[in-house]
Amino acid sequence: MDSIFKKATREVVMALLFWLPDARRVRVERWLRGREEARRLSRADVAVVSFGKSGRTWLRVMISRYYQLMYSIPEGVLLGFENYHRRNPEIPKIFFTHDNYIKDYTDEFDSKASFYGKKVVLLVRNPKDIAVSQYFQWQHRMRPAKKKLNNYPPHGADVPAYDFVMDENVGLPGIIDYLNLWDRESERVQNLLIIRYEDMRKDPGAVLTQVMEFINDTPAKGEAVAGAVEYSSVENMRKLEEKSVFWLAGNRMKPGKKGDPNTYKVRRAKVGGYKDYFDEKETAQIDEYVAKELSAAFGYDAPPALGPAATGE
Repeated sequence: MDSIFKKATREVVMALLFWLPDARRVRVERWLRGREEARRLSRADVAVVSFGKSGRTWLRVMISRYYQLMYSIPEGVLLGFENYHRRNPEIPKIFFTHDNYIKDYTDEFDSKASFYGKKVVLLVRNPKDIAVSQYFQWQHRMRPAKKKLNNYPPHGADVPAYDFVMDENVGLPGIIDYLNLWDRESERVQNLLIIRYEDMRKDPGAVLTQVMEFINDTPAKGEAVAGAVEYSSVENMRKLEEKSVFWLAGNRMKPGKKGDPNTYKVRRAKVGGYKDYFDEKETAQIDEYVAKELSAAFGYDAPPALGPAATGE
């Protein structure tokens, strides 16, 4: 209810500022969103941070299912900040964020100071796959107002996949800047766990165990981990999306168009799948750019070696 009230308040404020130029309205809305996120971060026990389309929803469903099995929480209630904590105080307040508005409120454009004293799970993914997933998100799921707010190509624009992926604002340059900044600031975050999407795909149980032990400071329960992993399989996630099981989460877990896999929140979930959308020359240019610009700390400085465990998300 708290988040609904804050969203409604923000929308009222923006409606009253209809007379402002678009650029000014965007700055005001980003500031308001940043203030909301900064306040929530200050109250959180744990922050789960990721760039958009890095597998956060999958991780969120796994964590949710783990707590559902441990504390008899109804299936349709997706973990959202303090809703589980209100049901059982043993469950920490977990703030999920893409960390793309806080800086507009704090002016921390070159640091992660707001996170320094927090327990943080940083979920990363190969930026090449992120960029392609962002392309389909922009095409099929993103609202026109959100496109304007985050400087994406305008609604209805005809942008080839390669041009989108290499775009300075929404493609690889911005994704890499985001990851590189987190790498530079990582030693200043007092309690940081970095996990990779690709490792979750390879062994979700091991990664979830690591995450739950980090979050709870206690050994993870093997049966709950196994149940959460099984529940959060790609096939079951798509079924949950089709059936609107998490309807309380709004459009976050609903397909843009039933029957069209490109419009689903859980789309392909494929490691290294970016290659399927480009010719050899474009793929080589993308690989070269990432190898040159991205910090090697994340292990994505070379094209991924695909094996049997990396063929689906």
